[in-house]
Parts: sequence; C-alpha cells; structure tokens
Amino acid sequence: MLARAGTFLLWLMHFLPFRVLVWIGTSLGSVLYLLAAERRRVGAINLKLCFPELSDEARAELLREHFRMFSRGLIERCILWWSSAEYISSLIRVEGAEHFEALKGKPAILLTPHFVGMDVGGQWIAQHIDTVCMYANQKNRYLTELLLKKRARFRNQHLYSRQQGLRPILKGMRAGMPFIYPPDQDQGIKDGAFIPFFGVPAATMTSVPRIAQMTGAKVVPSITRLLPGSDGYVLTFYPAWENYPSGDDIADSRRMNEFIEQRVREMPEQYFWLHKRFKTRPPNEERLY
Repeated sequence: MLARAGTFLLWLMHFLPFRVLVWIGTSLGSVLYLLAAERRRVGAINLKLCFPELSDEARAELLREHFRMFSRGLIERCILWWSSAEYISSLIRVEGAEHFEALKGKPAILLTPHFVGMDVGGQWIAQHIDTVCMYANQKNRYLTELLLKKRARFRNQHLYSRQQGLRPILKGMRAGMPFIYPPDQDQGIKDGAFIPFFGVPAATMTSVPRIAQMTGAKVVPSITRLLPGSDGYVLTFYPAWENYPSGDDIADSRRMNEFIEQRVREMPEQYFWLHKRFKTRPPNEERLY
C-alpha cells in the first residue's frame, strides 16, 4: 500500500516545474539526513575510509550534501518515468556523444558507476539504442515490476535478473546491443577479488574484463552529473579504453576502480555513499559496519 501511494505521489509530482522538483528533492534530503540514522552511519564510515584527509566537519557537510543529491535523484525519477522523451532530452546536455555513436551495432559495455544521476543517463541511452542490462529483485514485488516497466519504457530494452546469469546478456551483446553495467557495489567475493578503492580493499567483481574478453566488447564509461538549480544534467561518455582487457583480470579491475575513484573526486557529493561498499572484508580483517 505504501509503495503504491508513493508511486501515485511521484506521478503527481511529474507535472511540477523542474525547479520545484529540485527544491523538493534537496529539502527531503535535509530531512532524511536527520531521520535515516543507519544510512547516515554507513555514509559517515565510507567517507572516513575514503577521505581521511578531510576534517570531521568537512565530511559531515559532504554527507549532508550527498543526502540532498541522493534525494533529488529519487524525486526526479518522476520525470524519467512519466514525462515525454522530448522533455527528458531537453534537460540533458551530452558530452562525448561520438564515443556513444561509435559503439552502435558492436559488442560494448557501457560502464555506469553508482552516481545519483545514473538513471538519467540510462533513460537517455534507452531513447537512442536497444540495450541489455541486469537487475536485482526488490523485496517488494510491486516495486520490482514498476522499476522494470519504467526502465524499459523506450525502444526495446532487455532486462534480466541476476538469477538468470550472464548467458542472455552475452547473447544480446553478440547481437550488437550494449550491456549497461554498474560494477561498483559489494556483491561478495565470489567471481571477484579484493581490489583497492580509495586505498581500501574492496570486494570487486572481475566480470568487466572477462565479459570484454568473451565478446570482444569495447568498454565505454558513462557518467551523469546533476547540475545546480534548474540547469538539468550533463551526461558524459568517455573514450573506449585502450588495450582492454589486458589478459590480467586483477590489473584490469584495478584500472576500473581507479577510473571510478577519479570521477568520484570530481563530484564526491554525487557518488552513492549509503551502500556498504566495504562490507565484505579480507580474511582476519574486522568488520567495518
């Protein structure tokens, strides 16, 4: 019932001017910072691990700003889910579009780390090309079905659950559809390794170089930035990585983490700090959360 009521409220919001949605999102984030004690604790631990050089006050302000940006991302989904393709596109400025155009019809991995604007970039991509991607089932079945429906509202998107494995993903890639892949959350150490992220060993999937090797795919990173006020978004496509994969999955995964770290330093308030990124620990290391 709560999920359906929240969805109805979001639907109503999509009629509001963009600047009003920005205000609602940032205001909600300030409130959630005070109320969401457990997520605030997780975020504070992550920021202390990744930015030990900052003062406690600076990290606390960074976390407050992250809550504002995170909540903006949630509220502004109402635009992605119900507004027209034309309106969505009018809010997005694209940089490096030539790197996106170069991968059409070829096996490719669109690397989309967990920044708060990742769904915005995903909807722009879905307007221009059919893709394959993987999803995680939500605890609420209604939310799972809603997310699937809204992520596939443009063109012919192919979404597969993690339980279905890589086989349908690889089939789609070989048919020329890029794989939209966010590789930077802790999914345990199976099929992965401990790779430094901000100098901290982090359970990291080594699947990006392995999939690239199996399919001959180019890896093209894609990052979306939320702009201040009513300025909308910037979606940036980066050049395809050269000499990738190298044949060394650990070195290639380290390269991936280093790339994500560089982008995080450019806009640290927009990276997803509320996830337990360092939950899985190497043997004999203490739990961090």
